Amino acid sequence: MVKFVGIAGSLRPDSYTHQALAHAVDRLTAMGAEVEVLDLRTMNLPFCDGGNEYPDHPDVRRLQDAVKQADGLILATPEYHGSVSGVIKNTLDLMSFDQLDGKVAGVISVLGGQPNSNALNHLRLIMRWVHAWVIPEQVAIGQAWKAFGEDGKLLDEALATRFDQFARSLLDNTRKLRG
Repeated sequence: MVKFVGIAGSLRPDSYTHQALAHAVDRLTAMGAEVEVLDLRTMNLPFCDGGNEYPDHPDVRRLQDAVKQADGLILATPEYHGSVSGVIKNTLDLMSFDQLDGKVAGVISVLGGQPNSNALNHLRLIMRWVHAWVIPEQVAIGQAWKAFGEDGKLLDEALATRFDQFARSLLDNTRKLRG
């Protein structure tokens, strides 16, 4: 079975980023994948200081172990000031090649304005530096306040189809690249 870790780089209680991640997780699990979501809102992660050890923060080890054991990642970020959130960047900085090298990743961005690729491109750059493989398909949700219903469901059928394509590509490419 292919195993993924999902991480949303938002700390908001009713986060559209978490809703987007949940859609990707639902589609992957429906396709037979196992997905563990690490909710950063409930974890005690320090700011990265460039060190390798964080003995006073056991959630760092939990994060590192979960990612190391996974075949791939789903990374979802809000776009703040034209880039990834500090939360997702710090989370990735708390890991190294030991956890991220060779991982397959799918990336999702959520923003209040028009959809663009800034945060997605920055995630691709970060992941390339740690020798991860980012799939070609990606999801950018602009005007997120229009994308989700009160129940958290997607309102746009084309966006729902995009999530299906994203999940299929992530699963298929992970299987290919992980052997």
